[in-house]
Amino acid sequence: MRLPGCLFLLVAFVFPAAAQETRINIYNGPAPGSETWNWPEKTYNFAALKLTMVYNVTNPSLAVFRPDPSNANGTAIIVCPGGGFYFLSIDNEGNEVARWLQKQGYTVFVLRYRTEFVRGENPFNEMMASMTDTAKQAKLRLVIPMSVADGKASIAWVRSHASEYKVNPDRIGIIGFSAGGTVAGSAAFDYTPENKPDFVAPIYAFLPDSLQGKMMTDAPPMFLVCASDDQLNLATHSISLYNKWLAAKKPVEIHLYTRGGHGFGMKIQHLPTDSWIERFAEWLVLLKLNKPAK
Repeated sequence: MRLPGCLFLLVAFVFPAAAQETRINIYNGPAPGSETWNWPEKTYNFAALKLTMVYNVTNPSLAVFRPDPSNANGTAIIVCPGGGFYFLSIDNEGNEVARWLQKQGYTVFVLRYRTEFVRGENPFNEMMASMTDTAKQAKLRLVIPMSVADGKASIAWVRSHASEYKVNPDRIGIIGFSAGGTVAGSAAFDYTPENKPDFVAPIYAFLPDSLQGKMMTDAPPMFLVCASDDQLNLATHSISLYNKWLAAKKPVEIHLYTRGGHGFGMKIQHLPTDSWIERFAEWLVLLKLNKPAK
């Protein structure tokens, strides 16, 4: 039976979108350390902030965005959305970043890493309330190492499946925002050959010196972005990382914008921060990661 023309077009557009967002669990079985977590993953659309949030993540997974084969460059990038470890800003700091990079020829994986348990329906409000609650902050500190472990495990997973996705196992990088920047930035420390990132991009990352691990002698190139008016005062974290990489004579680039605030991601604010991702793409060109390896 032939499909009507309009229905055929609908199927043609919907099928690739569904195919490129296939979810893949990064662990065989329950994630280590949280085997008893059994609450359902949820999504909340916070209209006031125009923010789509995924929360109560118990089974870390990757959503795959594969480029057009004619444009594929063989480089993989793992994207870690932020959300204070209470939720994931899945569009602004996840899927929208992935789609932009996908168009440039990168194979992109959006990571849903483990987050703190939220009882209510608004994870943003719970995150804000936790900031002045010492008990909740102590509980959150137990979750952060799990989130970091998920970031490292995602790199190892992509590397072990590199041939399946037609990417070079020596061209796998990770980028993250805010709490996702903690996950991405932590991958640049204490790695193994299996989970070592080939480049790292912590964007307005929460990564104080106390969370930074041992810097390795073969530390990967690093790209940093933050706004000086970041409401969480995270510019100092980016500066600390920059100075550490600079002192070790490792490739590093930093962009500190006068304005932009925290959590700008892919938002259009009509500020120079709107083009941060273009600077990232230029940096990847500088590293020769935008062309297929010969």
